[in-house]
Amino acid sequence: MKSLDLHLNDMIINAGSGLSAWQERLTVWGDVNLGERIWQRDGRVWDETLAPGAQVQELTNRLDWLELPETMAGSVVEINSFTDEVIAAGFSRVVVLGMGGSSLIAEVWAEIFSVKPGFLSVTILDSTHPLSVSRIAVSGELATTLFLVASKSGGTLETLSFFNYFYHQISEIKDNPGDNFVALTDPGSKLEALAFEKGFRKVFSTPAAVGGRFSALTFFGLLPAAMQGVSIVDILQSAQNISKACAADIPAIQNPALKLGGFLGEMVLAGRDKLILVLSPSLRPFAVWIEQLVAESTGKSGFGLVPVIVNESDDLPLRDHNDCVTQDSVYLFLQLENDDNTVFDQFLTKIQNLREPLVLIKLADKVGIGQEIWRFEMATAAIGAVLKINPFDQPDVEAAKIGARQAMAAWQENGKLPEPERLVDGDNLKISGSHHFGEVNGLDSALSSFVEKVQPGDYIAVMVYLPQTESLVQVLQNLRMILQSRCQVPVTLGFGPRFLHSTGQLHKGDGNHGLFLQINGNLRKDLQLPGSDYSFATLIAAQAQGDYEALLSRGRRILALDWKSTEVESELASIVEKLKSS
Repeated sequence: MKSLDLHLNDMIINAGSGLSAWQERLTVWGDVNLGERIWQRDGRVWDETLAPGAQVQELTNRLDWLELPETMAGSVVEINSFTDEVIAAGFSRVVVLGMGGSSLIAEVWAEIFSVKPGFLSVTILDSTHPLSVSRIAVSGELATTLFLVASKSGGTLETLSFFNYFYHQISEIKDNPGDNFVALTDPGSKLEALAFEKGFRKVFSTPAAVGGRFSALTFFGLLPAAMQGVSIVDILQSAQNISKACAADIPAIQNPALKLGGFLGEMVLAGRDKLILVLSPSLRPFAVWIEQLVAESTGKSGFGLVPVIVNESDDLPLRDHNDCVTQDSVYLFLQLENDDNTVFDQFLTKIQNLREPLVLIKLADKVGIGQEIWRFEMATAAIGAVLKINPFDQPDVEAAKIGARQAMAAWQENGKLPEPERLVDGDNLKISGSHHFGEVNGLDSALSSFVEKVQPGDYIAVMVYLPQTESLVQVLQNLRMILQSRCQVPVTLGFGPRFLHSTGQLHKGDGNHGLFLQINGNLRKDLQLPGSDYSFATLIAAQAQGDYEALLSRGRRILALDWKSTEVESELASIVEKLKSS
């Protein structure tokens, strides 16, 4: 087997048997000046049928992220001045209200960087579960909470629902509730109009020609970072360094982002459609941002690169206990120097010894995330060029939204949500599923049938519509590892409705390699939305059902477990024990 260790500053790619295809790809890209054409917004990079100069919605008008490291440098003073203003005004914390690309990068900063003395803690709300919303309401003094209402389109249902709830809460304790709100949105959006109507403290206009998941270096990412004391100058400088290394006149063979994207694209064509993400412990929260970018951008037209995040306590998703490999994975290692890389190094050594294709990227410090944001954005665009798909749209995300709207309409008409056809209709647990699982008579037989349907080359997605707590996450991680060991395929974990704006696209748009385990429940405690005829419990139940129906309509293998009990966590723990012993 031929292999190559390609040293490019901080990146090493071991292409393994994919070396020749990768080299040929870079040679072709050099001949056609692919890098220059991307910078020139040439839509034919992704769709060769386009006429020269054709302008295509959500393609040629979604590329302004290319210049963000330079253009956003001009907003540093404004961002830092506003941060000083809100601190001087006595605000004690920041809560970001958003979904997907509008809030994920804020979560990355909050979990990777400590709050600098004198600055503000940042919390993210991206779950419509009533318990998640109520935690924000009781976890701090609302009068001194600054809410960043983040939505590019300005019409995101979840974000506007969060706003309506907390605006009502603030209006009961302050005469000028708008002072506690800041809008991050595109010019001319519904949210912008709402912000002016309600007297928001400030509106930050985000570039319209930058899609949500490519917006990390706009106000969506830079403002929350600045508010907790992260140096956005350093973040942008890091991004500028890599963008210059990938400038229009840099040949593909020397362009670090095109090299990465070309390699990963060729891996997908070769059947290696699982991207195993192993990050140093201090960088691991960045994996969820990579997951969204890659999954939502590549999961369409029957293609998909499935990101699988590996935690320190996990086993690598290998085929069996002899460390045989499945031939469907490519490994990406992101290393932070001087971190506790003991387990990281063990995983890296194992994959190197198995001679599996891998990428190793090394960062000297955490602000290097700015570099990696831009590198992965360009690399993702390059993957789209390999697969001839549009990496900037998300056609199947709308499917779950339509299903949720239909469920909500039925609730408004009938006073209850329509229920899917049940495989088991118990008092405490209702089980629904696709025809693939046949007749089942209880939880044990449903799970057995689910496991039996897994085939080599598949992946399992555990999709959870519950509040995200440390204890629940640990139970679910145990469930992941048991399923991965039993089924010998990678297993992912996502919390709804946030994943609907990321991996949800891949679930519905890839080549139907996924099996989906949906977990719902714990909705007895509810919060009513002021001025609305529905509650948060109704909303999240409708979103779960909309996703279920969208997957079902696409012939996906899905099993849904819906608990009426509030003790869902203990029920899941018992499932883990049963699977261990069976």
